[in-house]
Amino acid sequence: MNQQDETHLRRAIRVSQDARHHGNHPFGAILVDSAGGVVAEAENTVVTDQDVTAHAETNLVRIAAKIHPPAELASHTLYSSCEPCAMCSGAIFWAGIGRVVFALSVEGLLSFFDNRPDAPIHQIGSRRLLTAQDGIEVLGPALEKEAAAAHTGFWDRN
Repeated sequence: MNQQDETHLRRAIRVSQDARHHGNHPFGAILVDSAGGVVAEAENTVVTDQDVTAHAETNLVRIAAKIHPPAELASHTLYSSCEPCAMCSGAIFWAGIGRVVFALSVEGLLSFFDNRPDAPIHQIGSRRLLTAQDGIEVLGPALEKEAAAAHTGFWDRN
């Protein structure tokens, strides 16, 4: 993890704050090309789109896959405010994105639910699903306290 990774992670965290401000779950993601340029960004829109699959990462993959072929996406990095879930990890895999960097871990997110059995979070995250053998580098968690700020108080009402 380097300074550029931290800069992009902070941008993904800001997108997660925007998602919360727009009435959605506080998750955000950005896609960066091999030169370090931001290609696209997406926030979670589960509530406003009334679509349970509208996670930030899957929204981002939908955008990216329309404009970049998998061979090109292999050199891109997806930065996420939170560790991608199993569904999002599948989308990242099928899109061919070569690198994932995330802030808040699944375990960190679960801490907002006090281990409630009804927590709407699956405990299998990208670190267990995406591997270097798949050609995907996964880094994280990083900047967890910064990423957690968008979640503070949010899940108390949901």
